[in-house]
Amino acid sequence: MKSLVTGANGFVGSAVARCLLDAGHEVRCLVRPGSDRRNLHELPVEISEGDLRSAPSLKRAVTGCDSLFHVAADYRLWVPNPETMYDINVKGTEALILAAAEAGMKRMIYTSSVATLGTHQDGTSANEDTPSSLVSMTGHYKRSKFMAEQIVQRITDEHKLPLVIVNPSTPIGPRDIKPTPTGRIVVDTLCGRMPAYVNTGLNIAHADDIAYGHLLAHAHGEPGERYILGGENMTLLQILQTIDEIRGKRTKRFNIPVKLVLPAAWLMEKMAMVTNIEPRATVDSVRMAKKKMFYSSEKAVRVLGYRYRPAAEALEDAMAWFQDNGYCDGS
Repeated sequence: MKSLVTGANGFVGSAVARCLLDAGHEVRCLVRPGSDRRNLHELPVEISEGDLRSAPSLKRAVTGCDSLFHVAADYRLWVPNPETMYDINVKGTEALILAAAEAGMKRMIYTSSVATLGTHQDGTSANEDTPSSLVSMTGHYKRSKFMAEQIVQRITDEHKLPLVIVNPSTPIGPRDIKPTPTGRIVVDTLCGRMPAYVNTGLNIAHADDIAYGHLLAHAHGEPGERYILGGENMTLLQILQTIDEIRGKRTKRFNIPVKLVLPAAWLMEKMAMVTNIEPRATVDSVRMAKKKMFYSSEKAVRVLGYRYRPAAEALEDAMAWFQDNGYCDGS
């Protein structure tokens, strides 16, 4: 079995590549020229340089592969040029899936996100059937992923593709080299830069559990279905307190109403347009914080045999990796 993994040099993608290697797959990785490949060092993988916006590179990448794991995405909560994000997440995904179909792929796993799903105002856990719409999507990332998932579902139905959709929640763990927005929360907490919090919530899952969920979807998923690969629901305050407990350092924090954070985020975005440095907070991220993004993985547990470890273990692994790799020297 030879599997193509897009985004294999990224956080979740590299975890998927490692799971596939452990399961005995040959792995080909589609990576952009000049991209950071630290997560692939010493892994016995084949590199196929290309770009989701380059049709010839996609054709080369899919040729000779049995399975596709499309993990790559432009994941940013602030983008100076949103068109690039739509070209990658929407048009690039459509082009890749069609190329894989033409190449006769026997199995395809598309990595969507819980960002495409609805949420419940009362803070209870949403699932794959919770209603959502493009209008309800906050920000370009969520809109682009929603549009991409709609296209993937349409192509799957029209062409009867052997494609399964997985919707990971918030991944936490080692090898978050960027780091992701949630990884930055961990780093900022370790470095003493999180004296305050807003009343929001996330579903925390270990990146390696999410990666193994991809293999379970490959083995047991029903084509055309989607499965939440999540973990434990936690408020932001609980996440910060868990990090404090793990490192044995109690910190007193104060709550900030979301409406007071919005003006600061707006100013940060204006400054970012001048400096071209990603702001620490964005208007979209603050607006998203108004909702508790809680989800249930019951369907994946029941149908795929998915399992997830406690969120504290994911946070502890992430903390250890960030500290070992110098993200917060002296913390």
